[in-house]
Amino acid sequence: MCHCVVRASVPLMETARAHAAAMARDDPVAAGVEAYLGEHIDEERDHDEWVLEDLETIGVDRSAVLARPPSPTVAEAVGAQYYWILHYHPVSLLGWIGFLEGYPPQPAMIDVLEDRTGYRPEAFRTLRAHAELDIAHGDELFATVDRLPLTAEQSAVIGLNAMSSVRLLTKALDEVSDLAPGPKTA
Repeated sequence: MCHCVVRASVPLMETARAHAAAMARDDPVAAGVEAYLGEHIDEERDHDEWVLEDLETIGVDRSAVLARPPSPTVAEAVGAQYYWILHYHPVSLLGWIGFLEGYPPQPAMIDVLEDRTGYRPEAFRTLRAHAELDIAHGDELFATVDRLPLTAEQSAVIGLNAMSSVRLLTKALDEVSDLAPGPKTA
């Protein structure tokens, strides 16, 4: 599930950047989104490969990960991003990015995952890297949002997208949890 979300990140940002570039001459918000994404895309490149490498450390074959269809919930979450980018405004993607990077994983939570799973620390390399990287990425994003001359509607769609993303990705995590062995909680 994590790989499916992460592998969509750069293509989503590239789509938003291209759409923003087409609008930028007449739209200062689109120009700001294009500039932000121009820097941020390279910072996120190959993180899907990191996830695959982490999975390999616990014996998960990368070809199996790549062959498995994404869950409908992840496809819904990612697909919504394309809809908002292409049919409303590319600024909407900042809600998705804000949710994913504005609240980085906490080292203590990663320690708990390590203890509960028994997996080696190498299996958590991507999470640990993002625990550090996403602090700066979140700060950069929020500073960008503060500088943009957003309309009330654009500001609202950023928040709406973040809330929708929370709902859908929580649902996707619940689906993964339902597949895990062990006692289920209500």
